[in-house]
Amino acid sequence: MIVDSHTQIWSSPAQLGRAASVVRGLRADETHHLAAAEPVDKAIVLAFKSRYLEAEIPNRYVADYVRRNAGKMIGFAGIDPTDRAWRAELRIAHEDLHLKGVILSPSMQNFHPCDTRAMELYEECARRGLPVLFEQNLRHPEAKMAFAQPMLLDEVAQEFPELRIVISRLGHPWVDQTVVLLSKHRNVYANVAGLLAQPWLSYTALLAAYEHGVMDKLLFGSGFPHRNPAACIEALYTVNQISHASNLTPIPRELLRGIVERDALTLLGIGRPASTAQEPGPRIFPDEE
Repeated sequence: MIVDSHTQIWSSPAQLGRAASVVRGLRADETHHLAAAEPVDKAIVLAFKSRYLEAEIPNRYVADYVRRNAGKMIGFAGIDPTDRAWRAELRIAHEDLHLKGVILSPSMQNFHPCDTRAMELYEECARRGLPVLFEQNLRHPEAKMAFAQPMLLDEVAQEFPELRIVISRLGHPWVDQTVVLLSKHRNVYANVAGLLAQPWLSYTALLAAYEHGVMDKLLFGSGFPHRNPAACIEALYTVNQISHASNLTPIPRELLRGIVERDALTLLGIGRPASTAQEPGPRIFPDEE
């Protein structure tokens, strides 16, 4: 099964508030999302909310899209812990809209990951069995980089060991912090969304994960609309080209294939066990080197 753990849609860039400037020219409507997702079996679709940036891709908008494409799409709710109404919004997102996880971005929502309000949100997510994806998008000039450091999630993972956490972009630019967290905490994962358009960056980040023995904690993610899944799969399978004709260490192909075909839904507690999961479709790229 190929699961794209990181995609977004919006009806208008205006839904991204002051973050709209970093997506100028990108097409993230439903038609383009459906077409891009054709090579994968499942795609996680992320809503988003930030009072700080005056942004909201509504949970209901994502839920409606997911419902119309229930065999393929899975929705995550955008919740802002700085909003006093977050408890009610989380309840509606989970119980009424049937969204399966939560997306947060401390850098884009302007909160410390261990802020009391955020800790209360993690507790509620853990109680409901909702995984939390931490978005590492730092392109916006107003993003608070200090709040995006993966090491700040160490306390969260210690306090809530049953909470399933996904760090997007392998925590870039703090990849080393991320791989230590992956090796330390059973329920902390990372995805590769946002890395695969840059060959050297993706190679060095994946090499760090390989050398730390945490390749099994990496999930596939395209970061659509910034990159489509097919291009990201191809980039993963060709990442070792950078090590050819050099003394650089190649990353074993079976470990790269493991990222592409990993059953992220079961790992995150939102899918059927692997033994009963949908059989994977035909491979997009051959196994041969």
